[in-house]
Amino acid sequence: MGLRTVFTELVGIRHPIVSAPMGGAAGGELAAAVSNGGGLGLVGASRADAAWVADELAIVAARAEKPWGVGFLSWGAEVSAVERALEFEPAALMLGFGDPRPFLPAVRASGAVLLLQVTDMAEVEDALAVGADVLVVQGSESGGHGARQGRSTLTFVPAVLDRAGAVPVLAAGGIADGRGLAAVLALGAAGAMLGTRFQATPEATVNAAVHAAVAAATGADTERSSVLDIIRGAQWPRRWTARTLHHPALDRWRDRETELAQDDSAKRDYSDAVRRGEYPPEPIWAGEAIDNIDTVVPARELVETLAAEAEAALRRASGADELS
Repeated sequence: MGLRTVFTELVGIRHPIVSAPMGGAAGGELAAAVSNGGGLGLVGASRADAAWVADELAIVAARAEKPWGVGFLSWGAEVSAVERALEFEPAALMLGFGDPRPFLPAVRASGAVLLLQVTDMAEVEDALAVGADVLVVQGSESGGHGARQGRSTLTFVPAVLDRAGAVPVLAAGGIADGRGLAAVLALGAAGAMLGTRFQATPEATVNAAVHAAVAAATGADTERSSVLDIIRGAQWPRRWTARTLHHPALDRWRDRETELAQDDSAKRDYSDAVRRGEYPPEPIWAGEAIDNIDTVVPARELVETLAAEAEAALRRASGADELS
């Protein structure tokens, strides 16, 4: 029957489920599959150039029968790439990690729904001040990049809801099944954004080794750190760290980030190990809810399963099953 919320009505989707715009994993095929399943699929443009954006958005525009969107990193994206993306007429555009204001004129002119990701209360205030249509409230349990000293989803979402007024809130972080979706809906969120769970789909642009690692890991195998950004030479601002699965470099350089940043030989050694196949090409981004992921499921089927699980969980919580 679908779980109708203010967010599903705003963007014209059936289920309040959004796939995160994961750089390196969320291409046009994944976004199209999620949208066709009744959720909102987001292409992870991150800080890609306009040519890559055009290639992936051509895929989702051709395959998606329902609304879809695209997400960028505010600190690293070019205005030209965002403008190119908007030419494909996405229903929604998400910005996170940095100042969104350079991109706002183009987004507003397009009519796309503006999703702004927030990782602390200061970012909440900034997002509301610039007129976010939707707040994506990311808890510290999330995989990939987030606040160095973040709040947990369970406490952060209600705090933002009390401040957001009529602006819809999507919860992100620590959600990998329908029970998690039901929980944040019960808190008052208008939907959920899931990343790690959609990484374990055949449509995600990751290899089989990533699927296997995600299916085998637990939340205790994840860690938030800036070590892998530093050693890879990634340009991420240090205020945002990344939650990944265990990696040998973390053991060697944990709590020694300043020293690592100045050690060029360590960075060369890391690159050499990647070339030799001793390290994976990229860290495996993963959130704490990874315990609930043990299979690789087609994205369209996954959306429908998550929605059905959430409806069942809400019925159980209300006692409706016992009364029927």
